[in-house]
Amino acid sequence: MEQTRTVLLDAAEEIFARRGYAGSLEDIADAAGYTRGAIYAQFGGKDALFLAVIERHRQRFLDGFADVMASFDRLADIEVDGFAERWRLLSGTDAQQAAALNYEFTLFLIRNPEARDRVAAQRLETIRSLSDYITKGVARLGGSLVVPAEQLARVILATNDGITLASHLDGEDLYGTFLRLVMSSVGPPEA
Repeated sequence: MEQTRTVLLDAAEEIFARRGYAGSLEDIADAAGYTRGAIYAQFGGKDALFLAVIERHRQRFLDGFADVMASFDRLADIEVDGFAERWRLLSGTDAQQAAALNYEFTLFLIRNPEARDRVAAQRLETIRSLSDYITKGVARLGGSLVVPAEQLARVILATNDGITLASHLDGEDLYGTFLRLVMSSVGPPEA
């Protein structure tokens, strides 16, 4: 059952990223090697499947962010260009697909206030989790935040997709510049 769910999520992620929310359940079922009935049995419908894809995608990002931050022991150890390369890898093997999926999710929420209400708590939890991780991570590295952690978390989440997409579309690596801006929010330890 878990394997079926994973295969359906993988297929849905690829179809939604490539065709947007307009991608059909038939396309997803065909790509997964299952029937539409399997999608309904696992998720109940297209909206729930789409939201499950997004939740899994966001959780991967948060887990990857935690792994990157855990690799540093002190603020002085953070070399921005190396950090930027690791950040770039958080988007996965297909940065364009990841950005497209996130933009499709944003459009879905703009167009569907009911869905926006359903995921409001989930979005707030993502912000709070990232905020908590930033607070603890900066303290562990021996620094302090210049801006409130929750605001920094919101900015990171809001801009990450734009950085990913613009870097891909323009062929201009913006990750280093973005991380220099983020790192300017971290100062020396408070006295």
